[in-house]
Amino acid sequence: MTAMASFTAGHAASTSRQFIALDEEWSTHNYHPLPVVISHGEGSWVTDVEGRRYLDFLSGYSSLNFGHRHPDLVAAAVEQLGRVTLTSRAFHHDQFGLFCRELAELTGTEMVLAMNSGAEAVESAIKVARKWAYRVKGVPDGTAEIVVAGSNFHGRTTTIVSFSTDDTARGDFGPFTPGFKVVDYGSLDALRDAITERTAAVLLEPIQGEAGVVVPPAGYLAGARALCDEHNVLLIADEIQSGLGRTGDLLALDHEGVRADLYTLGKALGGGIMPVSAVIGSRAVLGVLRPGEHGSTFGGNPLACAVGRAVVRLLATGEFQERSRELGAHLHARLGELVGRGVAEVRGRGLWAGVEIAPGGPRGREASEALAGLGVLCKETQDTTLRVAPPLVITREELDLGVDALSEVLSTQR
Repeated sequence: MTAMASFTAGHAASTSRQFIALDEEWSTHNYHPLPVVISHGEGSWVTDVEGRRYLDFLSGYSSLNFGHRHPDLVAAAVEQLGRVTLTSRAFHHDQFGLFCRELAELTGTEMVLAMNSGAEAVESAIKVARKWAYRVKGVPDGTAEIVVAGSNFHGRTTTIVSFSTDDTARGDFGPFTPGFKVVDYGSLDALRDAITERTAAVLLEPIQGEAGVVVPPAGYLAGARALCDEHNVLLIADEIQSGLGRTGDLLALDHEGVRADLYTLGKALGGGIMPVSAVIGSRAVLGVLRPGEHGSTFGGNPLACAVGRAVVRLLATGEFQERSRELGAHLHARLGELVGRGVAEVRGRGLWAGVEIAPGGPRGREASEALAGLGVLCKETQDTTLRVAPPLVITREELDLGVDALSEVLSTQR
């Protein structure tokens, strides 16, 4: 046992170094976090155990769209904590139907399947699409296929990594689940060629987050919708990262005037307080499920529903979508100034950007560590891309602080 591990085994940790040693000793090493130990958060800022403040430029991968400890969300959670937190779906509770109705009304859908994590929502959408294919479309049992895009990220369950093209996500986790076709993201020709009479659904991210905030070519999403209509295929939009105000509209598909048959939501739906996810869509599709065919003990629990309802109320005003549009324009303008000055390309929409570091610059991990040293928390996705996703409560001045720090990192490390 190392000296630091020996210390943490017998004493209460108080410093960042000691807390990190605890993590290293006792937790599975399935993440490689930056060496920052956060103890408090408020709005766009977090504070570590030594009292250092950092501007949060990641927002829990879009889970914290409303910032840390938004007072409306905290109040909803505290009020519900004083009443009841879990009933299981064996019984009704007074928050569930209201949550489902309010979320459906906000999104212009007809039915809600409440779950917990984003991966659960995607798994649920896959199950629903297959059942719809057999019961409604008439696909022979056990032969349904779902078409997905390369460089996707939909979660980390064994079924979902079966159609990942990321070697790190897939390696040593086979055998893999059949029933998926992978095509190039952004290619309507490839999508058209992949659809057959056995195709149940096309599953796409309107903007690919983990791939580096990749926006598809203009017309791609509308073309995908048209192909699905032509062949009686469901369109499933994974809006777990892109949805709920992140891109400057309620849903990323809204920018293209496209509607999906099913959407998967998560992350921001729980306000950074609870893991809350959902599949939302048409009654004709979600209505294929019957009692006992799918479920979750914690899915749609009273605490999750109370927080989710508070999130819906915040989004219903349109304030956060407008902030994302206006501040996103400023963010992209400022980041665009760095192209040719350490940045090769900036992609994204709203308060969401993939910053591609130019050849010769630092790797993504190095840049993230250097930014943390300047008091800005960001994280690489892929080797040379930084994913920038600040809370929607951020100010213009705070955005400038973050971009100025990035400019300093890139200018000093070239």
